[in-house]
Amino acid sequence: MKKFFTSTIVQLLAGVIAGILLGTVANEQAMYVVVSVKHILGQLIFFMVPLIILGFVAPSIARLKNNVGGMLGIALLLAYTSSVAGGLFAAFVGYEAIPFLHVDTAGSTLKEIPAMLFQLDIPPVMSVISALVLALMLGISAVWIRSSVVQDLLESFQQMILLLVTRVLIPVLPFFIAANFCVLSYEGSIASQLPIFVSVILIAIVCHYIWLFVLYGLAGIYAGKNPLRVLKHYGPVYLTAVGTMSSAATLGVALQCAGKSDVLRKDVTDFSIPLFANVHLCGSVITEVFFVMTVSQVLYGVIPPLATMITFVFLLGIFAIAAPGVPGGTVMASLGIVLSVLGFDEAGTALLLTIFALQDSFGTACNVTGDGALSLALTGYANKKENDLIPE
Repeated sequence: MKKFFTSTIVQLLAGVIAGILLGTVANEQAMYVVVSVKHILGQLIFFMVPLIILGFVAPSIARLKNNVGGMLGIALLLAYTSSVAGGLFAAFVGYEAIPFLHVDTAGSTLKEIPAMLFQLDIPPVMSVISALVLALMLGISAVWIRSSVVQDLLESFQQMILLLVTRVLIPVLPFFIAANFCVLSYEGSIASQLPIFVSVILIAIVCHYIWLFVLYGLAGIYAGKNPLRVLKHYGPVYLTAVGTMSSAATLGVALQCAGKSDVLRKDVTDFSIPLFANVHLCGSVITEVFFVMTVSQVLYGVIPPLATMITFVFLLGIFAIAAPGVPGGTVMASLGIVLSVLGFDEAGTALLLTIFALQDSFGTACNVTGDGALSLALTGYANKKENDLIPE
């Protein structure tokens, strides 16, 4: 029971409820304090964004040298293609579905928010794009020089950032979200939109199932095997992911269930399942793409243009590499591009973090279940390569 009440989802929900209730009764004097707290916490969170990128993307890339093999490039291409294609699919669904949700943006009827009582700015040490480029350069160069010293240094830096995330960032998130929802409730922009987000979460879960159907179908066609001979073993994997909300925690079950399939090669799954658990996040990408479009419509009155969403999706596929090591998953690792590419402010970020957390377990379940499909495709590739090498 204690673990339940200390879970991130419960704490975020508590923050949402507390913020909404406070916003309905708060007077102007109380809002001076709330707005100031929201700003300071937001500055702290966004200061850590470049550090998160450096701390997780660079070591994740450098760590791939432990899995160097003939199929590594194909595996990475499969994972990235699945995540990006899933994100483009979600964007298509968003452009088609969101206008029919009748999202209202009552901009002119909102109550004016008081100015900050106290303002403390904490500029990040570098821009998001600089952090991403530096992380890529560090990771790639670490693979090239094959230095255990550099590898250990990056791993240690990752552990430092992980501690900052778990002991600083995650604990302040409920208060940040409570402050944002208090502001939204006070100005009157959120109460009428709550039913919208229930519909959005259900649509996202349906998109997960559609994408899994596509992945397994294509993998089965390419490998020349019935994909149900893999999928039928993945029930425990899906349920474990829903319960733990962690690809890492599901890894043992995933390896065991993949080993039960008579069409997957063990030498492939021993390599692919751990790798895909760290680089294949199709479900999380689908969810985030659909959610950012909805949040943008709700708070800013417009869905991001197509060119912006395409840029966001292709970058999100890269940022998702860092997601397995960060509590809160893909959305936490990608806060940088949410801010820089989509132009979200603190209110948009808080709302995105909240609704993403509400379905995070289903996104993770889609991720790890999709790993079975990619492993089937990789098995087909390995079999074809071996057949090509057999002399006639």
